[in-house]
Amino acid sequence: MLKIILTTFFLVFIAELGDKTQITTMLLSADTSSKFAVFIGSALALICSSFIGVMLGSIINKYIPPNIIQLASAVAFIIIGVLLLFNKL
Repeated sequence: MLKIILTTFFLVFIAELGDKTQITTMLLSADTSSKFAVFIGSALALICSSFIGVMLGSIINKYIPPNIIQLASAVAFIIIGVLLLFNKL
């Protein structure tokens, strides 16, 4: 169980560095005097979105094999990347 916790922590931590969520949090923090409130709000948001991901993942996994989910995710990220490259998003 500890291995799963550490792996998940590492992957989510790395994935969140420098993304739009972190940049938005930095901007909110720069714009307010209550840094702790921004931290609590952003931490709760990450907890809630992670909870939704875990719940949906456990439901989807019952109906769709993991390799298909991984393939669909990869294709979605490629499409989003191409759209971003050509300023379509």
